[in-house]
Amino acid sequence: MPDSSARGSPLGPRLIVGRLPVPVPVRLAAFYGAAFLMIGIYGPYWPIWLSSRGLGAGEIGLLLALSTWSKVLGSPLFASLVDRLGARRRVMLGLACAALAAFAFYASAGPFWALCLGAMLTGFVFPPLLPMIENMTLLASQIRRFDYGRVRLWGSITFIAGASGGGAWLAGRSEGWIPVMMLGAGILIVLAAAGLPDVRLPSVARGHGSFRRLLASRPFLLFLAAASLVQCSHAAFYGFATLHWRTTGHSEAIIGLLWAEGVVVEIVLFAFAGSVVRRTGIVRLLGLGAAAGVLRWLVMGLTVELWALALVQLLHAATYGCTHLAAMSFLQRAVPDTVSASAQALYSAIAMGAVLALTMMAVGALYAAVAGQVFFVMAAMTLVGGGFAVLLARAWDGGELPVTTPSPA
Repeated sequence: MPDSSARGSPLGPRLIVGRLPVPVPVRLAAFYGAAFLMIGIYGPYWPIWLSSRGLGAGEIGLLLALSTWSKVLGSPLFASLVDRLGARRRVMLGLACAALAAFAFYASAGPFWALCLGAMLTGFVFPPLLPMIENMTLLASQIRRFDYGRVRLWGSITFIAGASGGGAWLAGRSEGWIPVMMLGAGILIVLAAAGLPDVRLPSVARGHGSFRRLLASRPFLLFLAAASLVQCSHAAFYGFATLHWRTTGHSEAIIGLLWAEGVVVEIVLFAFAGSVVRRTGIVRLLGLGAAAGVLRWLVMGLTVELWALALVQLLHAATYGCTHLAAMSFLQRAVPDTVSASAQALYSAIAMGAVLALTMMAVGALYAAVAGQVFFVMAAMTLVGGGFAVLLARAWDGGELPVTTPSPA
């Protein structure tokens, strides 16, 4: 018989386990693993595949930006659907199947207009899966009392497998293997989505929050500003670090190891996520990510020496890992369950969507003009993000934000 358990009041979320005899954290970890295997291949190597098709830096930046702008539309749309349905698994399985079809179209596209369409389709259906699995995992961790970070770290592990393993596999081989690897990862995502549990909210507790109320909250806006600027300072790294390092003489295998190196320390961070957040505090963790970003991007703008790159790649655990932990902890503590999917989607659509798309478009033009000096602009972004973190510390009392309307019940 399907199993379920409830947390707190009768209006709290229920975890629907189903008949699959696999522990809930393992099933959630499997989805993270499949999704971040895809990202580990896409991030470092998709720009190389696009370059092999004869596209320049500006065209590559446009395609990456189109994917991100589509995410701005897709993430809130599907999150609103999830909050209204009160269930997550059905929507996630449908999106996983759609993402596989979209990647297949993108990989087979011929003319540039078709590549643009492929970029928009993949950006519309794949990125919304990430805030949904984060939301599902955070709710399930509250119900079953397991550590979010120890589930999330499996995404980092498979990211390493995709980045370093992909680089080793591609050494001496055609760029045509890149879309093949991505499609294989897409199949794994569908299988993992089919095995997910479900987290549901009773109908009386659904859909009574709103995007408008979230965006009217000053602490929520300050959080979005700080997290957006720190996370989007990675735009030059995500879009052009591989091309930059390749043109300065580093091999695909070395580049793959550089991508993977910082994630190793990130895994250690996630393994102790609960104690790190408790001891450091959410806002201080966000500020730490900003401070590390200033140092990291300044060094990457100054040199391409391998020893220096190897050192600053370790800071990825802070620039991405600390910022991500701070963001997830803020959303878990400050946002009511009834609008949790919408809040996750707003963070994804704005912090990792609209702001990232604008940054990516600017980065494409900047990289074409100044190459590696584009990282100096990323350092300035993180500095401003740290300033917003300071303002958040003054505006947020650490409690739940009043962002829901009274239930009709």
